[in-house]
This record gives sequence, structure tokens and C-alpha cells, in this order.
Amino acid sequence: MVDEKWEAVEQRMLELAIAISVEDRYREGRAHFRLGGAYLNLPDYQQAIKTYARALPIFREIGCRADEGSTYGNLGNAYFSLGNFKQAIEYYEKHLSIAKEVGDRAGEGCACGNLGHAYLSLGNFKQAIEYYEKYLSIAKKVGETVWERTGYGNLGNAYGNLGYSKQAIEYYEKHLNITKEVGDRAGEGSTYGNLGIAYLSLGNFKQAIEYSEKHLSIAEEVGDTDGMGSANGNLGNAYRNLGNFELAIEYYEKHLSIAKEVGNRAGEGSAYGNLGNAYLSLGNFKQAIENYKKHLSIAKEVGNRAKEGLAYGNLGNIYFDQGNFKQAIEYYEKHLSIAKEVGDRVGEGGAYGNLGNAYCALGSFKEAMDYHKHSLSIFKEIGDCLKEAIAWYSQGRDYELLGSLSNALSCYRSSIKQFDKTRHSLKSEDELKISFRDNFRVSYTALWRTLLKNGEIGKALDAAEKGRAQALMDILKDQYGVDSHSSSALAPNQTLTAALELLPSQAVFVALDNNKISFWVLRKDNEITFRQNEIANGSADLLMKTFLKEIGVCDGVKCENRSLDPLRNDLSCNKKPISEKTVIPFSSSVNSLQPLYDVLLGPIADLLQGNDLLVVPDGPFCLAPYSALSESIRIRTIPSLTAFNMIVGAPNDFHSKTGALLVGDPWLKEVTNEKGELFLEQLPCAKKEVEMIGQLLQTTPLTGKSATKAEVLKSMKSVALVHIASHGCQETGEIVLAPNNERKSQIPEKEDYILKMSDVQTISLRARLVVLSCCHSGQGEVKSEGVVGIARAFLCAGARCVLVSLWAIDDEVTLLFMRSFYQHLVDGKSASVALQQSMKSLRESKQYCAIKHWAPFVLVGDDVTLEFPKK
Repeated sequence: MVDEKWEAVEQRMLELAIAISVEDRYREGRAHFRLGGAYLNLPDYQQAIKTYARALPIFREIGCRADEGSTYGNLGNAYFSLGNFKQAIEYYEKHLSIAKEVGDRAGEGCACGNLGHAYLSLGNFKQAIEYYEKYLSIAKKVGETVWERTGYGNLGNAYGNLGYSKQAIEYYEKHLNITKEVGDRAGEGSTYGNLGIAYLSLGNFKQAIEYSEKHLSIAEEVGDTDGMGSANGNLGNAYRNLGNFELAIEYYEKHLSIAKEVGNRAGEGSAYGNLGNAYLSLGNFKQAIENYKKHLSIAKEVGNRAKEGLAYGNLGNIYFDQGNFKQAIEYYEKHLSIAKEVGDRVGEGGAYGNLGNAYCALGSFKEAMDYHKHSLSIFKEIGDCLKEAIAWYSQGRDYELLGSLSNALSCYRSSIKQFDKTRHSLKSEDELKISFRDNFRVSYTALWRTLLKNGEIGKALDAAEKGRAQALMDILKDQYGVDSHSSSALAPNQTLTAALELLPSQAVFVALDNNKISFWVLRKDNEITFRQNEIANGSADLLMKTFLKEIGVCDGVKCENRSLDPLRNDLSCNKKPISEKTVIPFSSSVNSLQPLYDVLLGPIADLLQGNDLLVVPDGPFCLAPYSALSESIRIRTIPSLTAFNMIVGAPNDFHSKTGALLVGDPWLKEVTNEKGELFLEQLPCAKKEVEMIGQLLQTTPLTGKSATKAEVLKSMKSVALVHIASHGCQETGEIVLAPNNERKSQIPEKEDYILKMSDVQTISLRARLVVLSCCHSGQGEVKSEGVVGIARAFLCAGARCVLVSLWAIDDEVTLLFMRSFYQHLVDGKSASVALQQSMKSLRESKQYCAIKHWAPFVLVGDDVTLEFPKK
């Protein structure tokens, strides 16, 4: 391709030489003009400018006004490509003037379009729209379909930059229709990218990602390198808004690399700005400020005032997060001034919102309120659903701090309404819903917190419950055939009475707001009691970390155990000898569980009756060993009250009553790390464990090479009991199985042997009980959704109850525990009773009385009994 472009340059130089030799001035002028075009296409913009400059005086000399105008237009294009938009505008205006003078409608349209591009690049969107509308009008009059298409695309870009996303989408769709008709694949890809940007502005992340991925795919197909960069940047924006900052950074880095490769300075600047935003969200101020400064420098260099304003706003965010609110205000005011100057409505709304936040932090709540009202007004006007939700929340916070609780509640409800509308647009995208809900959890917390301040205890519980496990609810609705129009078992006009009907004798709903912990104790008699307490000397996260460190969950682990992390290949926890430290018995008044008990059960101990308790935990306490906190009360957990109601309210014939899948000690000799080394030990006690259970149930277990991932997924669908004894991943609880047989001649990949959350969620289970006798099977990322790990995946798939382990478990100890657990199940006891008795037997033993041995097991879901075959 480059050779062809150079051949064009050489051909034009030959034409020029011939024209000069025959002393034909017009021909000489045209030759200079065509040579300039060849340099422009090469691209060598400086040489193109010099060549066009030689053509101009010739056209003036011979009075060829039309060609003079076209030369001004091409000079404008060269300066535009160099990022010198102001100089480009001067030449485009000369082109427009001459085109009107000589009646050149095509030239007039071209000049209007170019002026629109230049003003758009300068961030002057209103001026750009004026020229684009003139361009489109001319295109329609002269009947040029391709021109008309370009006009629609240009207007879409301008309205999109102004923040009027709905109008932008209308123009982009018209542009897309014509683009498909003429078979322009590159143009089709670009339009998908623009549609993705517009839908992102409307908060429709699923649609935004779909369009951006289409753009990326087509750009790769046609070799549009710059388009690939833009698509990566747009995907990064979508994932950043969803709260997945690490993935966003990966896309931004790709955008930055491509922009540098092709010399796109504007794209490079945008990538730096986006990287700054992502690093700021992660709390990495140093990286954020470095990227923001580069963004500002490039914006000034290319003369893009809108981007310059945005860069000032971003730098203001740095100072805000560092607590320097006055300095932040200076930058926010610069952003606001520029946004108003160029007509950047999105930037203006954002600047008002940031100024409101800064004045709120300074305690000037009424001034903050004025700025937030301006911000809200703009985002409502342009239809930006997500930013409107944020503006409603900010205004609600102002009212709350001023003590106007009724107004605060109204704002918070409006904020959540807009957030829910955006979340609904994600449809079946479970992972995106989880990230989105977690990223904007402050609005949901603010609503129930303010209701509590207002003394509305029941409504506060209702609000807190509706914010829990929303993505899980959506999946369970499909799983159990619940009416999709019902957002929660706690519907708006329904009292809590119906919600309590399916609960056990008592339940506790826990909610965290910083270091304040709230408890709602619910009983069958419809009585709700509320208590609140402070977490002394630190946070929930610190309390949990201290507890785990004190009980030494990585100590005393032998090489023959289930604590290896198959995804991290980390043997560090498996090289220590058996710990000989003295163990404080559970019955002692001083032990490692006491601080957890004091925070989680102590404040409500006098309210608890009977021996059965269901807990809906929150935050880091989702990973607390609730079952170990009381000798007399059997405690289970559940992500939300509504989730529990949906599970126990499933049709009677939904869950199977017979059949078992037992999986133990899968064959791991083929599983190696990146160096080709074996890093997972076989688990002899896991094999004994499932063989023992198999004898009780008269079922043959899958062990060794038979326990493949494919066979396990196929066999677990219809049975009443699923029991898996293997290695588990520390972060997510995902399970190691024997590799599938498809790659006999190759080293197995993780896809072949790791039972992932997504694998489980794609099947439909009928299991009453799932026992994950693996290390860390209760682990996962703690989100507003709850614990997002393998246990949740089994609930999503239809399991009624899941028994998991919160940390690394010893192979021999687990065999003893499971022998006791299943003996109690066979004797007709429920899962919670079997758990309580099995923990008690270990706790009272001399060898395994340490907390780390008997306390990790937790039941999630309903309390079930199983029907075993007669011996």
C-alpha cells in the first residue's frame, strides 16, 4: 500500500514536469494540486501544504476561482490532520466563500462539512451542528446519497458530544442504514462505535458493549487500526462505568498503544484521560495525575477546548480525593467556564456536580445544593440516565446533611429509580449487573440509612432488602418461573407479613454503613426488633482479617490437603509443619471467636429464641463463620430474604428426592503449572470420603480419571445430592476436576479441568443439597450482591442448600467431619443439625479442637433433609 502511494507521488511529479515543460499554467497548477493530494494521502502533511501553496498563486493568476477554492479546502484538510484546527478553519472559510461566489454547490457542501469537523474538534459543538445541518441540506438538494449519509453521521457526532444521546442515535441509525446499502464495512464499523458511545451515555451498558465489540470486530476485519483503538477505548469506558476498573485499564492501554502507533494525538490524549479516571477509581493518585497531566498537555496542543476543560475537571477530582477542596474548586471552575464557552452540556453538568460535591465537603450545603440542582437539570434535559441518577443522589445527600429528611428520601428514591432502569437494560448479563450494582451502592445505603433516621424501621428494612442480591433474584426468577414483573418478594404495596411466612422461626437481617452495623430481628409472630451498634477499634474488614490471622488458617496444613490454590500455583501455605501452638478451647471465655460474637450476635443475643437462625449478612461479614458462633443455635446464611423465599417457595416437584453424584480425588497428574511442573497433590482422604458416602447411599462415586469436568457437569443435573471433594481456588472457590479427554496429546488448559462459576450457572440443577468439600468453597468477591463465588453459582443453578468451607481444610479432618455429617443425615437429621453435631464432635476432640479445623463449614440456603435408600 505504501509503495502504491509513493508511485502516485512519482506519477504526479512527472505530470508536473511535463506541465512546466510545455508552459501550460493551468496544467501546472492542477499538477501541483494533484501532487499535494498525493502527499496528503501518503501522509506527508507538511509537504502537502508546501505543494498546495505553489498551486494557489497560479490559480489566482489565471483567475480559476473554483480551483482556488478547492486548494484552500485541501490546505484546510492538511492543517486539520496536523491538529491545527484554527488554521484549518481559516482555509475552510475561504473555500466556502469562493464556492458560494461561483455557485459550486458541491464545494459549498464540502466546506460546510469540513468546518463542522473543525469546530467539533475544537469542542464548539453548537457551531459544528450549524455547519453540519447546512451540509445535510445541500446533500439532500443535490441528491447525493453518500453525502446525505455523511451528514447524518456528522450530526450524530455533534449531538452526541453535546450530550443529546437520543438525537445522536436517531442520526446514527440513518447513517447506518445507508452505510449498509452501499456496502461500506469500515463505515459500518465506525457507526457501531458511535452507537456504542451514545448508548453508554444513556446508561445502556449492554447495548454499548455489543456495539463497541461489533466496531472492534469490523475494524480488525478491514484493517482499520485507528478504529481498533477507538473501539478499545469505548469498551474501557463501558467497563469503567460498570466498576470493572482493571479490565477498563486493559482496554485503555490498548487504545493508547494504537493511538501512538498511528500518530493520533487526540486519541492519545483521550486514552490518557481515561486511564487517569480508572486509576483514580482504584485510589492510585500518582498514576492518575500523571495521565491527567498528559491529557491536558495534548488537549492544549491540538486546541481542543472541550477536552482541555475535561482535563481540568479530572485534575480537580484528584485534589478533591486528597481533601484539598479549595484547589479542586479552582479546577472545577475552569472546567465549567470552558464547557459553557464551547457548549459542552455534558461537561457543564459534570462541572456543576463536582462543584456541588466540593462545597458539600466544605460544609456549604446550600451552595452545594444550587450546583447540584444545575447538574440535575442538565442531565435530565439531555436524557443521561446514569448521570441523572448520580445527580439525584448528590442532591439527596445535601438534603440529608441539612436535616431535610423527607426531601432527601425523595431524591434517593429518584436516584435508585434511574439506577434500576439502567440495571434493567443489562438484561441477562449477570456479571455486568453485579459490577454495576456494587459501583453505585451508595444510593441504596443512603435510602435505608435516611429511613432509619426518620424512624421508619420497616421501610428501611424493605429498602435494604430490595438492594440485596438483585442479580441473583433475576436468575432465580427464571429458574423457578417467578413472574418477572415482580422485582422482589417484598413488593411496594406489600407488608413484611407475607415475606415472613416462609422464614424459619427467626431471622436476622444485617446491614453495614461504614462502621455502623444495623440488625433487624424478624420472628414468625411478625414482630420486628431493630438494634444498632458501632464496630469498635476498626472496621468490619479489619475485624475479619484479625480473626483469620489469630486462628492461623494457613498453619498446620500438610502436603496431603485441599488448600492448594490451582489458579495461583501458590504453595506458600503448604510448606509449614504442623503447628504446636496451644489451642484455647471453644468453651473458654477468651478465644478468637469472641470478638466476632460480640459484634455479630452479642447485640441481639437477648432477642434470639429457639435453636434455629437464618442470617442475611453484609459486607466482609458475609465470610464470617456464623455456624461456629453459637453452640446452642443452628445458624445458616442467605444472600437476601427474597432469595430464601424463592428457594423454599419453589414448586414441590422442582427439587429431586433421590439420586446422588459423588466426586472425589480427581486425577491431577496431568495438571501442571506454566513451567510444566506438577503442583497439585492427590487427595487420598477425599477418595475415602466419597467411597464412605457411596456405601451409605449405595452409589458408586466418580474418582480418579472418571471425575472429569465434562462428566461431572453432565451427571449433576437431576440428582438430589451433589458432593465434590477436591482442591478449591482461594479467590472464588472454583473447583479442580480431572481434565476432559479432548486434548489427549496436549497439556490440559484450565478450561479443561476448572469447574468455573459460569459452568455451573449454565446448567439447571434439582439438588436439595450440594456439599463442596473443598478448600475456600465459600469464598468469592464480596459485593453488594453478597459473596460472588462458586456457592452462589450453585444457588443460581437451582440448589436448595449448599454446604461450603470458608478457608483451607485439612484432608484428614474433612474426612472425619464428613463421616459424622453424613451419618447424622442418614439418621434422618436435617443438614443444619448434622452440621452442628459434626462441628461439636471435632471441637470436643483432642486432636482437632483448634478453631481452624471445625469452624469453616457454613450452610447457605434452606435447611434440608434427604431420603436415603434402605440398607
